[in-house]
Amino acid sequence: ATIGLHNQRISAQTVRNHLREAHLPACHPHRGLNLTAVRHRNRHEWANAHIRWRLALWRGVLFTDESRFSLYRADGRQYVWRCVGEWFADVNVVDRVQHGGGGVMVWAGVCYGQRTQRHCIEILRPIVVPFIHDHHLMLQHDNARPHVARICTQFLEAENIPVLAWPAYSLDMSPIEHVWDALDWHIRQCVPGPANIQQLRTAIEEEWTNIPQPQSTT
Repeated sequence: ATIGLHNQRISAQTVRNHLREAHLPACHPHRGLNLTAVRHRNRHEWANAHIRWRLALWRGVLFTDESRFSLYRADGRQYVWRCVGEWFADVNVVDRVQHGGGGVMVWAGVCYGQRTQRHCIEILRPIVVPFIHDHHLMLQHDNARPHVARICTQFLEAENIPVLAWPAYSLDMSPIEHVWDALDWHIRQCVPGPANIQQLRTAIEEEWTNIPQPQSTT
């Protein structure tokens, strides 16, 4: 309860009404990364260090990441518009499936004009190493703990795989995040949509292959 200028209590509903009149509707907050002052500084320093990189240099980077695709959405971002008394109408009820009905963890990499095959398990030796060597690329990953574990670091060094320095807690800076969004969007447009894990795997394979890769000439 908030006390006004004239010692009058302002109800929560009054606040909501004024916010609505000011075109400030209630929305879900954006889930951002936990960026401390040090992490902000590291990201800024990284950006300054690479701000003058030309296209020729960025062409030599393989951006990699993994992402989980759920069979059914379970992120709470669905909305319905209903009339009074239609709370439990079938059209306004979304079935809740525990853990999204299962999902598939996918690893992939993208670079200028090319992409790796998508894989349900990240395997450095048979996937990353040949692609890097065949196309003379530098590896980028999001600096997550599993990726910087000693066993992974030593393996990449032994295989002569150059790794692009990347600030921690900065997965949002990688262009592959946009690819995941595009892939998820295309999967959700499938009619009928995948009804089981095998169909989800098939949809991921087909839509990953169909994502266009236009190349800039500049």
